Amino acid sequence: MPGGGGGVAFTSVVSERPDDSELIVAASPATTLRLAQGQYGDFTAEDVRWLGAVGADFAVLAVAADSEFQTMEELAAAIQADPTALNFGGGSAVGGQDHMKVLVLAQALGIDPLALNYTPFDGGGEALTSLLGGFIDVFPGDASEVLGQVEAGEVRVLATLSDERLAAPLDDVPTAKELGIDAEWIVFRGFYAPPNMSDDAYNYWINVMESTAASDTWTDIATQGGLDPFWMGGDDFQTMIETQVENFRQLSIDLGLIEG
Repeated sequence: MPGGGGGVAFTSVVSERPDDSELIVAASPATTLRLAQGQYGDFTAEDVRWLGAVGADFAVLAVAADSEFQTMEELAAAIQADPTALNFGGGSAVGGQDHMKVLVLAQALGIDPLALNYTPFDGGGEALTSLLGGFIDVFPGDASEVLGQVEAGEVRVLATLSDERLAAPLDDVPTAKELGIDAEWIVFRGFYAPPNMSDDAYNYWINVMESTAASDTWTDIATQGGLDPFWMGGDDFQTMIETQVENFRQLSIDLGLIEG
């Protein structure tokens, strides 16, 4: 159900299908970020029931294989020397998830986040095409989005915004934290449910997701898709979501994206 970065679907779930025990909806930090910034109108994270996350992706900073930047240190130095000289481009609108990765990076480098140039595209695929075409300099995407291009030798990842190094083929890529840049962006892959879903149905879906996340079949599929194993469900996931929304809200205020 397209529209409003998930807002149309969120509205439909809360307003039109609040009692549907057979409905689950995919979500990620793009969802919580929009909720934090008030992009879903008056709706909040408390208007649905959060089920669980079955995998996690991580942000990467990627350049074309023929880019002048060979290392993250070189890119960081260029950004600090002239924040306006480079053009970042991602698959989200201004203030969206890919843009926020750029702002978090700038903040960690000690420069004005809003000084960086960011071009929004309608999805990561378009942003990657623009990167390969030389229209943008850096793609702040997710690991799963660039794996194919990395393996094909078309894209080089300079750093990951993860807590630890990722699996091959990105195992030789340093984390930003390794390089002294305190920037991290974890992309959970999870689900929410209608607000009035029965407890029996809610617990059923959590059990299904937990057993799926622990299965060898899912682990293989997730790994092939560039996701790391990650399970969190029920009350713990609900708490994580509420905390993340509040953190994103404060970060958006600090960066001047929304008013406090």
